[in-house]
Amino acid sequence: MLLFGHIGVTLGIFFVFSYIAPQLKTIIDKRYLAIGALLPDLIDKPLGMIVFASTISNGRMISHTLLFSFTIFLIGLYFYDKRNEIAIISLASGSFFHLMEDQMWNTPNTLFWPLLGWSFPKDNIADGVAFLLMLFKKSFTLNFSQGFALDHTFIPELLGMIVIVIFTLNWLKNKLSKASSEDEEIKKEITKKPTIGTNVLYIAGFLVFGLLSVRAIIAL
Repeated sequence: MLLFGHIGVTLGIFFVFSYIAPQLKTIIDKRYLAIGALLPDLIDKPLGMIVFASTISNGRMISHTLLFSFTIFLIGLYFYDKRNEIAIISLASGSFFHLMEDQMWNTPNTLFWPLLGWSFPKDNIADGVAFLLMLFKKSFTLNFSQGFALDHTFIPELLGMIVIVIFTLNWLKNKLSKASSEDEEIKKEITKKPTIGTNVLYIAGFLVFGLLSVRAIIAL
């Protein structure tokens, strides 16, 4: 997935699961969740495909590993316990969704780094910027050479854009009506801070639900 797919699909899954379990809105900030959904690419693609293009030439490295997401998650739990801060937990959740959406299980050497070795797969990409622009263009190009066919990233990108538009319209509606958001109402109803264990269970359920949802989207 690319820009719209990562942000929109992640926010869409958050919206559905938070409807089932409203408590999730008190421990996940959707703004930082969206940033986290792009975080691995924001780190790895400039480094691997531009800065170190001549040696590594790979946009999926350290930030596309479980170790990266898990480390951020542990840091997030610490700050939640000490300062009741949910931003870092939200970033970690978004970065984990990114791994699922990139189907990183197909590249176990990267996903489970460094358990299967210290090196990352290398590509032969001469111009990283041109390659990224090509991917973006390809995601929105219909292929009629063999009948009606869609590139494998077209559907996630389209779904992502639809979700982003819905979220934007909903935000504008709340802004114009000056109505208090549902998120704030839920937070006011909770007088006792949930335990870390409770939050871990909610987030684990969110991620499992997300994994199943991503697999369903990929199968489209």
